[in-house]
Amino acid sequence: MPSVTDDRPDPDSLLAQIRQQESADSRGRLRIYFGASAGVGKTFAMLQAARQLADQGRAPLIGVVETHGRADTAALLEGLPRLPMRQVAYRDRTLPEFDLDGALERLRDQPDALILVDELAHSNVAGSRHPKRWQDVEELLANGISVYTTVNVQHLESLNDVVGGITGVRVQETLPDTFFDRADEVVLVDTPADELLARLKAGKVYQGAQAERAGQHFFRKGNLMALRELALRRTADRVEDDVQAWRSNERIAPVWKTEAAVLCAIGPGDEAESVVRAAAQLARQLAVSWHAVYVETPALHRLPDARRERVLRVVRLAQDLGATTSVLAAQDPAQALADYAREHNLSKLLMGRSLARASSARRWGRRDLAASLVLAAPELDLIQIGASATQRAGEDDAGPSFGDAPLRYLWASVACVGVALACWPLSHRVANDNIVMLFLLGVVAVAMRWGRGPAVLASFLSVALFDFFFVAPKLSLAVSDVQYVITFVVMLAVGLITGQLTAGLRYEARVSSEREARARGLFELTRELAGALQTEQVVATAEQQLAQQFGGRALLYVLDDDDRLQPSPSEAALPPGEGSDAGTARWALDHEQAAGQGTDTLPGSQWFYLPLRAPMRTRGVLALRPGDAQTLLLPERRAQLDTAARIAGQALERVHYVEVAQQALLQIESERLRNSLLSALSHDLRTPLAALQGLAETLARRELDAGTAETARAIEQQSLRINAMVHNLLDMARLQSGALKLHRQWQPVDEVIGTSLQLMGPALAAHRVVLDVPATLPMVELDAVLIERVLANLLENAAKYTPAGSEIRVIARAHGIAGERGGAGAAEMRLSVEDNGPGLPPGREEALFEKFTRGHSESHLPGVGLGLAICRAIMQAHGGRIWAERASPAGGARFSLALPLGEPPALPAFEEDSPS
Repeated sequence: MPSVTDDRPDPDSLLAQIRQQESADSRGRLRIYFGASAGVGKTFAMLQAARQLADQGRAPLIGVVETHGRADTAALLEGLPRLPMRQVAYRDRTLPEFDLDGALERLRDQPDALILVDELAHSNVAGSRHPKRWQDVEELLANGISVYTTVNVQHLESLNDVVGGITGVRVQETLPDTFFDRADEVVLVDTPADELLARLKAGKVYQGAQAERAGQHFFRKGNLMALRELALRRTADRVEDDVQAWRSNERIAPVWKTEAAVLCAIGPGDEAESVVRAAAQLARQLAVSWHAVYVETPALHRLPDARRERVLRVVRLAQDLGATTSVLAAQDPAQALADYAREHNLSKLLMGRSLARASSARRWGRRDLAASLVLAAPELDLIQIGASATQRAGEDDAGPSFGDAPLRYLWASVACVGVALACWPLSHRVANDNIVMLFLLGVVAVAMRWGRGPAVLASFLSVALFDFFFVAPKLSLAVSDVQYVITFVVMLAVGLITGQLTAGLRYEARVSSEREARARGLFELTRELAGALQTEQVVATAEQQLAQQFGGRALLYVLDDDDRLQPSPSEAALPPGEGSDAGTARWALDHEQAAGQGTDTLPGSQWFYLPLRAPMRTRGVLALRPGDAQTLLLPERRAQLDTAARIAGQALERVHYVEVAQQALLQIESERLRNSLLSALSHDLRTPLAALQGLAETLARRELDAGTAETARAIEQQSLRINAMVHNLLDMARLQSGALKLHRQWQPVDEVIGTSLQLMGPALAAHRVVLDVPATLPMVELDAVLIERVLANLLENAAKYTPAGSEIRVIARAHGIAGERGGAGAAEMRLSVEDNGPGLPPGREEALFEKFTRGHSESHLPGVGLGLAICRAIMQAHGGRIWAERASPAGGARFSLALPLGEPPALPAFEEDSPS
């Protein structure tokens, strides 16, 4: 029977479209002028569109436009309203930036407001509201202001590495692809490579030496051709998404051959693997995406388990080869394939050519799948893959496989005979019309219990039994009344139709029940995990829910603070030898791939291992031992398992950040109380310490006996030491409160080191100090007093924790500057203080910089453990860093600090006096 299709729109889809439209109406529209590189004419095209709008009476506001000295581009700006740039102070300079607040104030209440914001991937100066210009544009759009902007292909985050590999230049300014894809319009501005090179030579892209350098590096013909291809492909992908959205909104059914996407129809025959591989090869040759679909009809659903499992393995093979796979439940495979192709706009359909199936179809006078597809979707390109000689021989010899079909047909026959025997005592009391109804009821029952084929047999058998037992002459197949022939025909037709419909509804009800069970399982898992507040609750809930949904056992391995997988507490209850493998779970975590049963990694394992991915990172591994091996082969069940794993990973991440937030809140409160205590205590100690120090100095000046003089000097030294501790406490309180202000000046490094050595002269008297400071080091912009304080603390530590006579080295080097061999990364000045003492406590290199933290062997030495914490705070205020490490494998300690190297101000030029 022809299938009846429901052309009514999906209510949920309509509701989503309405909400999307309402959201779009309240936002501004974004148009992006997209190009392969600088100089293709994006800004020029954007300004031309602005001039056309101005001629129509809608002059857009010029927010920021970079002309790069091009006269023809600058000419288009004349007469258009411009927004003044915001001047931002940065490193003793003033830089112009886009004035976001000025644009919002000027355009927020204007209908159809439009602004031009050039160079979308631009990074704003530090101190701006947003670090990136595209975030400024996002705020403009959220306030209903439309924006025209420009961007190059190398600025897309997903293509940044690709462009870097082609050109050898890594672009630092990027924007997310998600923002690019949200644009309402993307206008490709395309210029061939030869024409762009000609424009570069003519000075229309860059000028002077900059144009020459660009032509030698980035603007090479091969680079430009590759970037042009990337821009064209990215635009084509964007346009294809727009076409799909338009087709969905307008409910367009026929396939548009805008992309040669491939659909592979997987059948139950032996040629299925060959068809899948041929589809993957064709998609690779065409450089397009492809889909693989297996349509499971009621007849295919009754295949033997071994054969059905083989089909599902072919579906998994297609997924491994890069296809988007799906298992569709339908009674008409041709209509299901046609609907799927139209929904995803797939123009080419590949299928296997099974000779046995084709001959069987011709023998029974039915159309085969290809002929049905021609009628259902004439716009599709059908490609049939020929079977090999081995496959043809196997198909000819195999014959039909009935599996448990004889038993089902036997039970259908028994049911019909049972109905006849039950109706025989009623033949003298009930009219034959009612007996016919009882036989039809039996056909319906057979169709519901055993399917379509047995229902057909029951229809014919019911007619024969009714004729034999209830139509005169009884107990024979002869008919005395010709009118009963009509009764037999109607009874047979009604039985066949009723049986077919009942079997189809039974199959669809089973499929719908399975879908509802999957959705209900995910809903229950989400609901239960939403209330979990501890990791143990997440683990127990997820294991219980997944075990119920997939049968068997489920275990969750969760990462601890040291990134080690912790086994599930419920694993101890498993019998010996039946637990999961922690090594395989670790492999799945490290490679972020599934392993175990049904995969290419340890496929013989009884357990299936799946990483628990979350938005920020992978949070653990799910180990599942399903009750049915076919569970992991069904794409729908695998998708359900992947979704459940993501839900569990997100729950673990949520719980983790709840704990982090609680710890951070507790730490903030503790720091606040400790800082208040330190500040109050330090201020209260300064007055008595000053008095004590003055009294000790007064006693030291008087003529006293040797014992009393020694006591006075000891009091003075201890008061000085306590005073230094108080100063450290005050400095730490000032640093944490943000009250410290830097007084940066350009200073030579050797002078800063020399001053620090002078300050620490008495403490270093018993040690040999070696300086390794080249005379050619550049100047550094720093607060000399604070950096001297940092070096003095490091020198004091080196003298304090090393024996007398040991060597202390002070080393200075510039890293990452132009011309330095091996220089990489950002330019910085590194200063190191090394000693050859006992070295650092193993594994505590970072802990030494925490407040009130000291080494295990430091209890006999004076101090409160604030010196290195102050050093780190001072370095962070300078935008630098400080770290500790072993000086050599033999021992010793090295404390290094790094300061960023900027560009020093240019010195004024002096003209030499001309000779008289």
